Amino acid sequence: MAELNKAAATGKPEPRPRNVRVVVLALMIAMLLAMLDNLIVGTAMPTIVGDLGGMEHLSWVVTAYTLATAASTPIWGKLGDMYGRKGVFLTSIVIFLIGSVLSGMAQDMGQLIGFRAVQGLGAGGLMVGVMAIIGDLVPPRERGRYQGMMAGVMAIAMIGGPLVGGTITDHLGWRWSFYINLPLGAVALTMVTMVLHLPRKERAQHTVDYLGAALLTVGITAIVLVTTWGGSEYDWGSAVIMELIALGVASLVGFVFVETRAAEPIMPLHIFRNLNFTLMSVVGFMAGFVMFGAVLFLPLFQQSVQGASATNSGLLLLPMLLAMMIVSLVAGRITTSTGRYKVFPIVGSVLMVAGLFLLSSMDTDTTRLLSGVYMAVLGAGMGFLMQITMLVAQNSVELKDMGVASSSTTLFRTLGSSFGVAIMGALFTGRVRDEMAARGGGGVTERSAQLDAASLAKLPDAAREAYEYAVASGTHLAFLVGGSVAIVALVAALFVKEVPLRGTAKPTADDGGAAPAGPPAAKASQTV
Repeated sequence: MAELNKAAATGKPEPRPRNVRVVVLALMIAMLLAMLDNLIVGTAMPTIVGDLGGMEHLSWVVTAYTLATAASTPIWGKLGDMYGRKGVFLTSIVIFLIGSVLSGMAQDMGQLIGFRAVQGLGAGGLMVGVMAIIGDLVPPRERGRYQGMMAGVMAIAMIGGPLVGGTITDHLGWRWSFYINLPLGAVALTMVTMVLHLPRKERAQHTVDYLGAALLTVGITAIVLVTTWGGSEYDWGSAVIMELIALGVASLVGFVFVETRAAEPIMPLHIFRNLNFTLMSVVGFMAGFVMFGAVLFLPLFQQSVQGASATNSGLLLLPMLLAMMIVSLVAGRITTSTGRYKVFPIVGSVLMVAGLFLLSSMDTDTTRLLSGVYMAVLGAGMGFLMQITMLVAQNSVELKDMGVASSSTTLFRTLGSSFGVAIMGALFTGRVRDEMAARGGGGVTERSAQLDAASLAKLPDAAREAYEYAVASGTHLAFLVGGSVAIVALVAALFVKEVPLRGTAKPTADDGGAAPAGPPAAKASQTV
């Protein structure tokens, strides 16, 4: 905190808003890198497998990336707090780009999996770096105006990712699905290097919490593997899954024990003493659970039941993503102008629960228009939640813990998405299998876990109707459970306390027209 107070005392003028916007633009490009990657690569996977072989290792191309991202997230956040955010963030971009180049040059599936892990290692730093640097540059009171940009980046990635991936693969080859990261990464590197200026960290001797980092990495890895393999690679009750659960629990218990004694813990447990931070971690977990479950099952429902084309699968999510972007922008503006935010997690949770229960009511007769309205309700709820959770979490800790607060919130959202995809996926698959068996169409699911519109058209009428009904039934169960779980987020939101946001308030008659600067550290953090 000393270096920030020193910066505040230098009397430097406040940064021009344009400078902050340029920095935020560079950060959004870096954020786009991390979010686009999996979506682009997912589209290219059939071509990659056709070229490199190794079909049995296909899932590891995604799993390696996800594992490295989740396991490295808390470590990147702590390193930024200890050694300065700019250098750590630039390092994560470079590692991500190195992983991209190596992935594009891979000669077999084993190499590709290893290089994807390198990419994921860098991606963990990208997401945390963006959130933590914005937390340093923009006081929470002013941060809402940038929420629309973040939601917009997410919408662009989800809509554009599959389209860009398909176009690149068809015209340039699958290797360019990795090489495309280079120009975007070069722009982000150049802009961040030139325009981002943060208060220098005072040189100090730091003690790296190696044991805590190792235990947390093992624990997160075990959790992600359980959610990835459970019900697909291995039965939920199999010895492998049980051993991974035991390993994960033991590692996390050991991690908590070590963190209470570490000189500079990777994840300081004192941040969880703040009720708002803990509640936002719960809400973020549930938002991740719901968001990625919806992204997985909505295109599947519209392709399999409503006969939509897979080519434009990203566009199928447009009602949800547009609603999320618009609502996030409006909520951010209101937060900036009023400084009040408690109502947004509550309203967002209510809409999220309502949207999920509406989606669970879809069946084979539901029109695309009606399903689009249901998606918009869910998207509006997500728009109220996605950025507000990070804002409140960052406002709940001291500036010296901004990195670990950002990384912890991001980690809980990531773990939520892993659990959401695993649990909702297991329920969906089980229900589809049972319904097909009951209707005499079990052979269809044996040949294909998902049939697109073209494949469905070739099936006999009875088999096609059975499959459509089974998918609708599976979607109903998945969203019904998702809505029930999301009630936890609503309960957590009700207990949030409206703590004043750090930042500059508008001048009032009581202060003679002088805008109070808030805590010195908050003001210093705006220096660009």
